[in-house]
Amino acid sequence: MLEAKAEGADVRILYSPLEAVQLAKENPDKEVIFFAVGFETTAPANALSIVHADKMGVSNYSILASHVLVPPAMEAILSDKENQIDAFLAAGHACTIMGMEEYYPVVEKYKTPVVITGFEPVDLLQGILMAIQQLEKGEYKLENQYTRYVQREGNRMAKQTMEEVFAISDRMWRGIGTIPQSGYEVNEKYKQYNSRVKFNLDLPVAPENPECISGDIMKGLKKPIQCPNFGTKCKPEHPLGAPMVSSEGACAAYYHYSSATK
Repeated sequence: MLEAKAEGADVRILYSPLEAVQLAKENPDKEVIFFAVGFETTAPANALSIVHADKMGVSNYSILASHVLVPPAMEAILSDKENQIDAFLAAGHACTIMGMEEYYPVVEKYKTPVVITGFEPVDLLQGILMAIQQLEKGEYKLENQYTRYVQREGNRMAKQTMEEVFAISDRMWRGIGTIPQSGYEVNEKYKQYNSRVKFNLDLPVAPENPECISGDIMKGLKKPIQCPNFGTKCKPEHPLGAPMVSSEGACAAYYHYSSATK
């Protein structure tokens, strides 16, 4: 998108999708498309933007939804015959929205401990400790380390807004492939705010880089430093795959903090 901007496209970085709705209202002669990405954490605000646009009668606004859901991805990894994951630390920000209910079936089906954690160092350390204690005892259960924010039922208002606007759909995950029922798409009721429908888009699937081993990293088969391109061809400035793109990705974390890059 930055390359498109450099070539003259009107691409803007906003702090909130509601800003995009306001931008559309102020520029009725232009179509404003908001690129809606992220896990369950960012989905409520993006859904709310559509609700607001509809109430305000802003018809030149739409979103290109690329939301993904955590539990289906966990199941895809755990059901892979090559999987070597012993336990999960579930992301506290996603669980703050969605709650805990979706994780109980995953724990029971795959006999794998899941600990919901926050993001402060002490949160992560305690979450790791709780997971290890389960493994040492031969237990598997869902535990909530992030009790100061995560409630069993999640954020009911946020979930209601998402259910109002989105439908669950299949989604392509780079490094893994298509995972059924693992994403959000704008539903039929609000299809006029769905960029894919509005502009009859048929977006091609981005090709996987054959030199990237992100799938093996996400399955626990390899560590980032075991990739021959780590720190050379693949860096945060020029990532070959998803784990190096985000600062939260495994490869990016290894790049910034591992002694292998020092």
